[in-house]
Amino acid sequence: MPVELTLHGSPSALSPGLDLTAYRIIQEALTNVVKHAGCSPTRIAIIYRPRRLELVVEDDGPSQSAGDGAGHGLVGMRERVALYAGALTVGPRDGGGFTVRASLPIEEPAA
Repeated sequence: MPVELTLHGSPSALSPGLDLTAYRIIQEALTNVVKHAGCSPTRIAIIYRPRRLELVVEDDGPSQSAGDGAGHGLVGMRERVALYAGALTVGPRDGGGFTVRASLPIEEPAA
């Protein structure tokens, strides 16, 4: 499946746990694209903001819902985001496709 990756901002050092959480969220979002949208073009944006990491995965699949949101993949993403007091939004895009957006606080490195 065609995937476009963009990085925005200055990469910040992430704790190992937050780094793994970001990886798993993107991994699960891509798994969901394959399951629900086939080989639709997909975009991943990793956005470093001051004290926040934002992850956005968007596909151009058919205009349909990815079920009721109760699947294990979305539940797992919600649990991972909740561990970091972050925010997760998922849903169909206007005009077709689906978006997963996670916003996670970046912890200050220990001095």
